[in-house]
Amino acid sequence: MSDILLFSAQLIVVLGCIVMGTRSSGVGLGLWGGTGVAILVFVFGLAPGSPPVDALLIVLSVVLASSMMQSAGGIDWMVTIAAKLIERSPKQITLVAPLVAFLFSVGAGTSNILYPLLPVIQDLSYRNGIRPSRPLSLSVVATGVALACSPVSAAMAAMITLTEVKGFELLDVIKVTLPAAIVGIVLASFVVSRLGKEIAEDPEIQARIAEGKIPAPTAASKAVEAEVTVTREGKWAAIIFLLGVLAIVVFGLFKDLRPLDGEGVAVGMTPIIEIVMFVTGTIILLVSRPKVAEIPTMTVFKAGMVSAIALFGLAWLTDTFLGAHTTLITESIGGLVSNSPWIFALGIFIVCVLTTSQSTATRTIVPIGITAGIPLGLLSGMWAGAFAGIYLLPTNGSQIAAANFDTSGSTKLGTKLVDHSFFVPTLVLAGFTIAVGALFGVIWGG
Repeated sequence: MSDILLFSAQLIVVLGCIVMGTRSSGVGLGLWGGTGVAILVFVFGLAPGSPPVDALLIVLSVVLASSMMQSAGGIDWMVTIAAKLIERSPKQITLVAPLVAFLFSVGAGTSNILYPLLPVIQDLSYRNGIRPSRPLSLSVVATGVALACSPVSAAMAAMITLTEVKGFELLDVIKVTLPAAIVGIVLASFVVSRLGKEIAEDPEIQARIAEGKIPAPTAASKAVEAEVTVTREGKWAAIIFLLGVLAIVVFGLFKDLRPLDGEGVAVGMTPIIEIVMFVTGTIILLVSRPKVAEIPTMTVFKAGMVSAIALFGLAWLTDTFLGAHTTLITESIGGLVSNSPWIFALGIFIVCVLTTSQSTATRTIVPIGITAGIPLGLLSGMWAGAFAGIYLLPTNGSQIAAANFDTSGSTKLGTKLVDHSFFVPTLVLAGFTIAVGALFGVIWGG
């Protein structure tokens, strides 16, 4: 069998396992990834690749610390702060709400912080005569790109373990992705603020008002508040966690502050993140006293473990495949991607659509982009924008929640996969962030 036929057959195995994992979702992604490794090793005789141990350890340490914070009530406290920020500028809610949701998701390293904010966003927008689907849809999509800017997200853990060996560290990635995402959200808000009919012109909303199902915007009653319980322990847990995130940023920014290893070289950011997160979790344990037995039941913990398993299997699969065909990919696919970098962004976007997992897309496609020789700054900028792809289809929990919380009925999940309220905001935010990220990546990146 020729090299091309072997390559094609193995590629079919890789893609087939990704598709089957996508259909299974959750931990099924990891299981099919591991099965793909077995086929490549036992059937095709490839050497097993390297499991993403560093990325997994970062994910585990971050998930542990953030779960301690959630158990202590830290996320509830962060939600109340976010809600107050949104309430200050109700007329600009289509811009303010997505930015606040984005920034708090960056700090927490998870999109879950958005859920309690959804009824607040819906209520404030409707009472001020703004179609709720606008701020709700963009807020949901903004939390997707936020994970490309967070020092403590699973996607960032996967990313820096790939780029750090090339001398492109955490702060190098964030200085491209963070401003690109913010500019992308601002630009997208101008487009999204014009989507759909105004409340006074929407026959469905007016029919609900006429039937007495919902009040008219001017007659809307007392403002809805985020349904969370704030405690002193939760406040301190959140502050401690955010200080841990800040410490990671400081260590990344000032390399001289890091301890030296046995050879006199500054310790890399991978172990620094792990150490800081363990210390952060311990301090939360001592100060806020969360119930340790409840940690495995936390939503952050469950989602993190699922991400870790999916990351393990699929990353191992792609590393096994890419390790056997580095030269061929560099000479063939590399030229294509180098000449048309948007193909790389499209690849990340499509895998995000199929798997609804940014960390899976990172470990699946980013190694191909690195092997192809895309400059890491350019790669990082496009990588961030493509994360919006997880919301192209109306299958994500936050999309369903947003539609359910919107009593006006303006936020729709659709029936044809492309007629839902998140479709256009996803494409718009992805397009703007990829374009701006590519520009910033060329200017500031490596």
